Amino acid sequence: MNTRYPQGILISCEIPWDENEQLLEDVFRAEIRHVLAAGFEHVYTFGTAGEGYAVDRPRFERVVEVFHEETRQAAHAQIGVIALSVAQVHERIRFAYAKGFREFQISLPSWGALNDAEMLRFFVDVCSAYPDARFLHYNLARTKRVLTGPEYRRIADAVPNLVATKNTGTTVYSTMELLQHAPDLQHFFGEAMFPTGCLHGECSLLSSFGPMFPRATHELFGYARRQQWDKLFPFQARYLRAVEDVIAPMRRQALIDGAYDKLLVRLAGIPMPLRLLSPYEGFSEAVYEECRATLHARYADWL
Repeated sequence: MNTRYPQGILISCEIPWDENEQLLEDVFRAEIRHVLAAGFEHVYTFGTAGEGYAVDRPRFERVVEVFHEETRQAAHAQIGVIALSVAQVHERIRFAYAKGFREFQISLPSWGALNDAEMLRFFVDVCSAYPDARFLHYNLARTKRVLTGPEYRRIADAVPNLVATKNTGTTVYSTMELLQHAPDLQHFFGEAMFPTGCLHGECSLLSSFGPMFPRATHELFGYARRQQWDKLFPFQARYLRAVEDVIAPMRRQALIDGAYDKLLVRLAGIPMPLRLLSPYEGFSEAVYEECRATLHARYADWL
């Protein structure tokens, strides 16, 4: 079955803030250019790692403007929208739509878990208002409801411009279920579950480590796309061992996603500040230096 959205590697672009929590435009532009130059054609901002939950309207709008200027030549650039109501979602989409974006990443409102009728109404009300746009659903437990394969089948039948999902907490079974019930949607999985997903149908890679390991990430994706299972799974094992070796110092603290991703961007050579918008905490410079030392001592040939 043909999917509604092309297969690819999806990369998040994190937002650099100065000491006054204002956008560091030059650093943000450098990060976007680094990702695109590394051959990644699917990019987005304002997921959890991109602090889409934390920005006010002025910050949101300026980031959208800069992101649009830097991604005009990108094949696929998405704006993430995290909000507590459909009205707030529309407010942000309308601004980004007017700037030229036609791909959006949305998540369910998180103040209260939606029931079945509310869940379907959310997708219909949001997506049908922009029939020429395409939507990816960010499926995560923070929204108090994680959608299943059968639920996506129901939504996809009612919402033709829902084209993809993003899942990072799936099991082998739930990954298989997504591909069995909604194979027309393009499902993006993290590095740990993406190869398993490929055994059950076409799916895509959501890569947290692509900016740090661009060549290895493309290699992992290539083995999966060509169904070279004998190379894919041993290479995945090496890839994940390398990642865990480098980020071991980060495992000592439980911080919000953006803290990890900003440090990974810094490891890729971008001067990304480690701070997050208040009240969230980023990693210390000491933790960064520990990770950097391991990366350059043991995996310099992966850079």
